[in-house]
Amino acid sequence: MMDDTLCWEDTYSIAQELIRRHPEAQVENVSLGMIYRWTTELPNFYDDKELANDSILSAIYQEWLEEILTNE
Repeated sequence: MMDDTLCWEDTYSIAQELIRRHPEAQVENVSLGMIYRWTTELPNFYDDKELANDSILSAIYQEWLEEILTNE
């Protein structure tokens, strides 16, 4: 269920939530900064914002990209 809290290690769940919340976004045009901002704005995100790094944000991006490509 998506009412569970999210933290940075939940890359797949975060990607799923971002896909739902930003269906108009073209993933190839999404920056790591956008992923950071959108993730920290999720109402069920409760992790320390300072723990984010390029590796985590890239993992979320990769999950998002794979999900989009799988569902084409």
